[in-house]
Amino acid sequence: MKRTALFFGSFNPIHVGHLIIANTMLQHEGIDEVWIVVSPQNPLKERSTLLADHHRLQMVQRAIDDNYRLRVCDIEMHLPIPSYTVVTLAALTDKYPDREFSLIMGGDNLATFDRWRNYQHIIENHKIYVYPRPGYDRLPLASHRNVTLVDVPMMDISSSFIRRQIAAKKDVRYLLTEPVYKYLTEMHFYE
Repeated sequence: MKRTALFFGSFNPIHVGHLIIANTMLQHEGIDEVWIVVSPQNPLKERSTLLADHHRLQMVQRAIDDNYRLRVCDIEMHLPIPSYTVVTLAALTDKYPDREFSLIMGGDNLATFDRWRNYQHIIENHKIYVYPRPGYDRLPLASHRNVTLVDVPMMDISSSFIRRQIAAKKDVRYLLTEPVYKYLTEMHFYE
């Protein structure tokens, strides 16, 4: 059974911090590959700041093209909006019965995991790999048998910071991979 970790997000845009997390998770013994799940809408975020789904999918594809163990996943584009992780996991498990799905999330998400729809079902049936986030040191669910804290470099890079920098005409080239930077520049996104 292939062990596939799901890394959810809006990836608006995908940046080097996301890729460092995904690549570090690939080094973990419980993960064969990472699917980057581009979400059309996070129920806890406003949609108005999102680029069109196809542009965000395109940026992720360009960012990971050279790594066969990373894959872009658009499953949530075909599910009811807003998307809920428990529904996505059920859809993926039905579609790919030969895979064991786990989750990748930051400590900030684990800290509020009890607010997620059917979180008990998720944590009982799927492994959760957690990377550190600034300001989230005490995580009540960290001791659960299906939760693994992974040593990933702690970075405080955010897509919203990158969007603000672009709008302010600042150079963000080293926060993005070259293909993503080129795409954003050519399309004049976030200006």
